[in-house]
Amino acid sequence: MIATATIGVLALQGDFREHCVSLERLGVTAVEIRSSASLDAIDALIVPGGESTSMAKLMDAYDLRQSLQEFGRAGRPMWGTCAGLILMATGLVEDRPTPLGLIDIVVQRNGFGRQVDSFETPIDIIGMKGGPFPAIFIRAPRICEVGPSVQIISTLADGSITAIRQGSLMATAFHPELTSDSRMHEYFLESLQRESVL
Repeated sequence: MIATATIGVLALQGDFREHCVSLERLGVTAVEIRSSASLDAIDALIVPGGESTSMAKLMDAYDLRQSLQEFGRAGRPMWGTCAGLILMATGLVEDRPTPLGLIDIVVQRNGFGRQVDSFETPIDIIGMKGGPFPAIFIRAPRICEVGPSVQIISTLADGSITAIRQGSLMATAFHPELTSDSRMHEYFLESLQRESVL
């Protein structure tokens, strides 16, 4: 089932090409998404890392906001990484950008610090095999609040939340697309397959 899936990657700005490479390493068809019509041809969608304000502006310029909201609210699988996490949240500490309101979380942009505070650390992901995942945090958002329907699947030693799930939606504060380890992409696909979403 995974090999036959077609996964879209929102390709307005940010690390969309790196996500496509990670998916292709798994033998999965990756499609760059820039229009509402192209959402009909995919099984799941990744909203990549990048600059959240720029991505939101482009999302509105391309008239994608409502279609992305409908995609997620219909129970179709979506995964946001870093900026994607910010855009999928229901609330932000800051007053911009306006998020899609899909995952019941409140997020602080750059909550782990600015570019100079970037770091890499091994983290454990609930349900992931093969040991800790090498998580890269670059101007990473911090999840400040989670709703009752949100499952926390990874934290740092200090309790900071790094990855969550809510039904068919998933979000990570780090950049799995910037490593050569494709297990996070495989985890996204397999966990959704177990729920018979794909």
